[in-house]
Amino acid sequence: MKTLITGACALLASVVLATAQDGFQSLFNGEDLEGWDGNPKFWSVDNGEILGKTTPENPTRGNTFLIYREDSVDDFELVLEYKILGGNSGIQYRSADLGNWVVSGYQGDFESGTTFSGILYHEKGRGILAQRGQVTKIVDGAEPGRHRVEVIGSVGDTDDIQSVIKDEDWNEYRIIANGNQFTHMINGRVTAMVIDEHQSGSRKSGILALQLHAGPPMELRFRNIRLRPIR
Repeated sequence: MKTLITGACALLASVVLATAQDGFQSLFNGEDLEGWDGNPKFWSVDNGEILGKTTPENPTRGNTFLIYREDSVDDFELVLEYKILGGNSGIQYRSADLGNWVVSGYQGDFESGTTFSGILYHEKGRGILAQRGQVTKIVDGAEPGRHRVEVIGSVGDTDDIQSVIKDEDWNEYRIIANGNQFTHMINGRVTAMVIDEHQSGSRKSGILALQLHAGPPMELRFRNIRLRPIR
C-alpha cells in the first residue's frame, strides 16, 4: 500500500509542476468552429462561445461530439471554461473516432447535477475509472481483457468538492494527462486522479472532443480552450 500511495503523491507533484509552466495554445478562435467538426444541428458559435444545444424539437438520439480535428493529443494539460444548463456532458481526450461524430476514450465528466462532475469515465469502454474524490489504479483483471479498479487514496470528500462547482455558471476544468497518469481539476480543486496500468484498455494518444449527451434538452457553452503539450 505504501508504494501505491507514493505513486499517487508523485502524480500530485506532477500536477503542481505542470500547472506552473507556460506554453498554452488556444484551440478555439471565438468566431467560428474552424478546426472543429460536429453535427451542425447541435453545434454552433454564439457570443464568442462554443454552443451545444438540444431541444424537444431537436433531440440527439445518442451522444454526439464536437471533435477537434487539427491534431491528436498524448501528454498534455488542457484548460477550458464550461457552463451547463441541464443534462450531462464531458471532455473527451486520447479518444478514438468511431465515425458519425461518435468517439470512445477517456472523459472528464461534468453535469448539471451533484454527483459526476470531475470523475474520470471511459466513454464506450470501461465505464467509471474514478469516482469524484478518489485516487485509483486500474490494473488487469482476472480474465483476459478485463480490468479492476483499485482505490488507493483520496483527494477529498465528494460533497466538499461539489461545493466549489458553480451551478449554471462558468467553471474552469483542467485535465492533465502525463504517461499513464491522469488528473482532473475543477476551479482549482483536484476532483479525481488515476494511474492506468490496464494493458489492453489504456490509451496513449487520440483525439479531443466535447460531448453533447442524449436525454433531456440541454445547453452547453465552452470558452477559453487552451492546451499545452507536455514534453
